[in-house]
Amino acid sequence: MDEFSKISVQEISKHDMLMIIKALEYTGENAKLPSFIELKDAIVKQLSLLSNTTEEEFIRYLEKSY
Repeated sequence: MDEFSKISVQEISKHDMLMIIKALEYTGENAKLPSFIELKDAIVKQLSLLSNTTEEEFIRYLEKSY
């Protein structure tokens, strides 16, 4: 397990990625845990940068694929 320090998102489906993002958002808002919202925001920011889109466009893309 110590052999990797990063996890690739290549094998995660769009549906699963959307579910992860929504789960982080839901948990952060309902449990009042800002670290969950911060993690969600960081993931969305990085993925939108990789896909050369805005964060809003990236979320819409995932939702459209669902």
